[in-house]
Amino acid sequence: MSSTSAISAPAAPATAPRKSPAEFVTTTIGSHVVVKLHSGIEYHGRLTCLDGYMNIVLEDTHEVADGRVTNKYGDAFVRGNNVLYIAKSSP
Repeated sequence: MSSTSAISAPAAPATAPRKSPAEFVTTTIGSHVVVKLHSGIEYHGRLTCLDGYMNIVLEDTHEVADGRVTNKYGDAFVRGNNVLYIAKSSP
């Protein structure tokens, strides 16, 4: 006789309700974020503005490549089609 048993994934932890990407970004304005580009370069700064094309404006921006800060900018504009992801970060 063969016996089969179903393997189920553990239940997802109870967390805050999921947000759409647009809701996440609009509630993130004014917060510190990491913007990672398709090239692998990251920009760390405070999200001040974005538009419908996901063009992003950051303040107090640090450019990070290979884990090292390579440049510092007061303000930075990132074209939306270069963005891989945006994540909240601590200052």
